[in-house]
Amino acid sequence: MVDALGVAVVGFGWMGRAHTRAYARVRHHYPLLPLRPELVAVAEEVPGRAEQAAAQFGFASVTRDWREIAADPRVGAVSVTAPNFLHREIGVAMAEAGKHLWIEKPVGLTAGDARAVADAVAASGVRSAVGFNYRNAPAVEAARDLIASGAIGTVTHARIRLFSDYAAHPEAALTWRFERERGGSGVLGDLASHGADLAWFLLGDIASLTADTAVFVPERARPAAATAGHSRAPGGPPGPVQNEDYVSCLLRFASGARGVLEACRVSVGEQNTYGFEVHGTRGAVFWDFRRMNELGVSRGTAYQDQPVSRVYAGPGHGEFGAFQPGAANAMGYDDLKVIEAYRFLRSVAEGTAHGTTLTDAVRTAAVLDAMVRSARDGTWVSVDPVA
Repeated sequence: MVDALGVAVVGFGWMGRAHTRAYARVRHHYPLLPLRPELVAVAEEVPGRAEQAAAQFGFASVTRDWREIAADPRVGAVSVTAPNFLHREIGVAMAEAGKHLWIEKPVGLTAGDARAVADAVAASGVRSAVGFNYRNAPAVEAARDLIASGAIGTVTHARIRLFSDYAAHPEAALTWRFERERGGSGVLGDLASHGADLAWFLLGDIASLTADTAVFVPERARPAAATAGHSRAPGGPPGPVQNEDYVSCLLRFASGARGVLEACRVSVGEQNTYGFEVHGTRGAVFWDFRRMNELGVSRGTAYQDQPVSRVYAGPGHGEFGAFQPGAANAMGYDDLKVIEAYRFLRSVAEGTAHGTTLTDAVRTAAVLDAMVRSARDGTWVSVDPVA
């Protein structure tokens, strides 16, 4: 018996589309999932966009007011893919309305915002998931298992990088992403949040850090109308960029390992250059998102001049087997969101957490807040532990 679950999407930009495609595909890859998501409603304030979503994907109803979804008895689960500054209000309201919640990171603008949503989820008893999709890559899960097994010895140091050029063009529109009040800490919430989640996922708690930030493009043009994605606004009136283009951070892990986390949204020549290198006393492991299904692995007893082998993700690594039958068959970004949808819906069906939760969002937000304090004060800052 497969039960239907009415789902809704709040915010229908690129990420709203990614969530919707994941709901549509999830039972193709997980036919034994005891829930069947049904696209009940979509909310989007940009005129015409919700109607386009319904025409393309088959949502049963549309609205410009997300509050109608909170009150809709047909809706059992909600994806929140609206801009960051709306996450707290919408997330709390949906949880209080008894809706299971799949919400994109960074879940608000501060750790306080993330905790408010987490508290609402805990009080209501609904299940949750957060959009830290890169940890869902089968190769990343294989790297975590490799590190935990001791195959590379005791971890000594790591480097995590997230470089992109999506805001590199000087004519990029001054959207909400560049405002402190609506976009929070800029590249910290956008990209470094993924880095902080990967750091914890692979290596455990971060005990303290010191960070430096910079704004490299101080002014941008104000758009004349609603924007989608990373639009340009050539010739528009200029306005100040209020949040960070770049962050570099030194990390001290509770284990004693050291780390470097670096993220930038204005890196000319870099397109989704995301990845990590983790070094141990007997080896190392390397991952690059642009070669998502591969790992570089060095292990053995040679130490000096020890070679690096290429390992392809395959069945037995994370959720790879739900998508491809053999190693080196490619998976892509949208597949990571399907895995996220599966783990979210499985959590709803079983009443037990699978995959990311609001606890992960709070943990990551605490790291981002510590980065902001450190960059402001020029000091090492302790990171608040999250149980």
